[in-house]
Amino acid sequence: MGVIIVGVDHSAGAEEALRFAFEEAQLRRATLRAVHAWQFGYIGAPSLEGAVPVLGAELEEHRSAAEAVLDAMVREAIPDAGDVEIERRVVEGAATAVLVEESRGADLLVVGSRGHGGFAQLLLGSVSQQCAHHAECPVVIVRPRAGTH
Repeated sequence: MGVIIVGVDHSAGAEEALRFAFEEAQLRRATLRAVHAWQFGYIGAPSLEGAVPVLGAELEEHRSAAEAVLDAMVREAIPDAGDVEIERRVVEGAATAVLVEESRGADLLVVGSRGHGGFAQLLLGSVSQQCAHHAECPVVIVRPRAGTH
């Protein structure tokens, strides 16, 4: 059985990508692996100089929040999974690096055309662009439906 990876943040594009990936998993009788990459921040000034990394309980709070985002997106986009196995994976790291790593051995990587990072006017976000260049499997970039971005 194959594996379809989908990158999930809390954007409209990610929700559309999740729906597309689910439909592909149904057609291919594949496992759907929803992946949410997150990074912990720093406490301090906007620049990293003199900032203190977030540790301990705060780090666990960030991880729990990332898991909640992923669970909510999957529940909203796929209310009934039917016979499709859905794996949820929350990974600390930069989204591009996490998704490229997840693409190893996968049949397909699905990402939204842009998430919450970068500039709103870009048609193709930096994560989707980098995944298209560096993933080790075919990549589908899904645009959000009109009026959802």
